[in-house]
Amino acid sequence: MTIYTPDWVKHSVFYQIFPDRFAQNQLPRPSVISHPKWEDWHKPPTLQGYKGGNLWGVIEHLDYLQDLGINAIYFTPIFQSASNHRYHTHDYYQVDPILGGNPALRELIDAAHSRHIKIVLDGVFNHASRGFFFFNDILENGPHSPWLDWFKVENWPLSAYDGSQPANYVGWMNNRALPEFNHEHPDVREYIMAIAEYWINFGIDGWRLDVPFEIETPGFWQEFRSRVKAGNPEAYIVGEVWTDARQWLDGSQFDGVMNYLFTGPTIAFTAQSRVRRELVEAPSYYPYPPLSAAEYSSKIQELLALYPWEIQLTQLNLLNSHDVARLITIVQEDQASVKLATLLLLTFPGAPSIYYGDEVGLPGEFDPDCRRGFPPQEQWDLDLLEYHKNLITLRHKYPALRIGTYQVLFAQDLVYSFARILTTNSPEGQEELIITVNSSLESATINIPVPQLTTKPERVVYGNCTARWLNLEGENHLELILPPRSGCILANR
Repeated sequence: MTIYTPDWVKHSVFYQIFPDRFAQNQLPRPSVISHPKWEDWHKPPTLQGYKGGNLWGVIEHLDYLQDLGINAIYFTPIFQSASNHRYHTHDYYQVDPILGGNPALRELIDAAHSRHIKIVLDGVFNHASRGFFFFNDILENGPHSPWLDWFKVENWPLSAYDGSQPANYVGWMNNRALPEFNHEHPDVREYIMAIAEYWINFGIDGWRLDVPFEIETPGFWQEFRSRVKAGNPEAYIVGEVWTDARQWLDGSQFDGVMNYLFTGPTIAFTAQSRVRRELVEAPSYYPYPPLSAAEYSSKIQELLALYPWEIQLTQLNLLNSHDVARLITIVQEDQASVKLATLLLLTFPGAPSIYYGDEVGLPGEFDPDCRRGFPPQEQWDLDLLEYHKNLITLRHKYPALRIGTYQVLFAQDLVYSFARILTTNSPEGQEELIITVNSSLESATINIPVPQLTTKPERVVYGNCTARWLNLEGENHLELILPPRSGCILANR
């Protein structure tokens, strides 16, 4: 079958926002809470506490995001919920009033779209919450509830709160706070499809799907795609799948997944032995043990061979998220590791995603620590912020970094080099860039034969490497000298 994915995603740089922690509004805004009891924004977060961030605050920071180079935002859940992370959905048709309600989302979408920034929401469709009206009806009325078959009730009585008693219904990961939907029920299926359509028609630009691999009902995600794309053919559908996702990336379901298969090897190569193993052994993306350039090259080429190219261009690539410790903390505050990994992120096929605060050096261990409040400006790492801006600018400037082919040129010891090549109709011919990373503590001098390039990229557009072109026995060779723990980008225009 012909695979079609949204073109805008291929040219996007995403910014992931955890709404309770990114920004509070400074301007007067409508609110249902006039005397809020928020946790101190600047103190470490707790599992259940609220910091009071909202969508009004995001609107007030759109200029900041636009200046950074962001043109798409992925929000973790924003619907009404009794949790700060809002993965416990109470009402799928209401934006949480603490975040500003539906009016705030309306204004946010309009303001973002006026800046050509797309908005993607988190869809939690595998499970709801104990406070979800239909499940609450079962708690109140037992086997007499008209919504009984919407969930997976196993026995009576249900125990939604008393952990000393069996829950007697299926909860996600055995969590009684998250009752799982019965997706085999046609009414449940229609309910979820209607939610997806409603918010697409409201104006959002796509869905990120929470644990979609848990929904195994035949044809479910095919129907989801069909109905979402009917509302907006350019809507983005991206699944949270941490491993091999070929089952969902056949062109009939998702446009991409959160690409942890890129995350792990990239951290392992750039950080080497600096990775704090206790912060990465529980998640399943394995950014350890240290990888040589050849081992990293092998994993990257395996990844690029896994899915069709059209899918590769709309993967959501990331270095960390709300589910894992932050990269700066994983690598023991080693800024070089963060910079090298970010360089590889922003030059890889697919849409890069930056987790809020990463660009200014926000640290954090496991949840809830990885969900800290966005720091005040006096605490920003301005060098890291400028670094992100410069690389994002280069990605926007050179189409080859977004949709060009990816060809490994050199992978020895701890030096890795590849080309991004885009054939154009321009009189200037192909756009060609060479990206090289030296993860070693020593400077490196390498000699790369590059017969696949039609030009000699010699303009250093990033980094302070020394480049010289040689002709050896009629073949072009690039000699590069790179400082320790550094990277560079050469371009032919």
